[in-house]
Amino acid sequence: MAERLGRIDFDDLHWERARYKESSAYATSKLANVLFSSELQRRLRAAGSKVLAVTAHPGFVATNIYDQATGLATRLMVRLFAQSPAEGALPVLHAATGDVPGDSFIGPERWMHMRGGAGPIRRSRTAQDTEVARRLWDASEKLTGVSFGL
Repeated sequence: MAERLGRIDFDDLHWERARYKESSAYATSKLANVLFSSELQRRLRAAGSKVLAVTAHPGFVATNIYDQATGLATRLMVRLFAQSPAEGALPVLHAATGDVPGDSFIGPERWMHMRGGAGPIRRSRTAQDTEVARRLWDASEKLTGVSFGL
């Protein structure tokens, strides 16, 4: 669900002017992952490649990332709602080994796509925007000095 909260500011990709917020940066990185994967699939297809680009997310998983959580609310949310690491691996395994088309977005099937099973899920409107995906790809090439090259 984080990608739905992300916003890419092409005029401030490095958060130099905007006040940095961890949650906003996290959401934006998730949106960028989905957009980047979509653009990769478009470019692979255009190049005639049979390689597939698929995005997967594990959902809400009880891992040691929450070990240092100090807030009671966070600890309670993890205990009540997070799934096990084994369950969190299911979407990634499905994306890697299942019969899914390129540009699929695979995640948990239940509880707001945060837990349970694995299957295709809908993206936010922004994550479906091919122009934003292309702009992100172009900015990435410029920033890294690496081009697609197929």
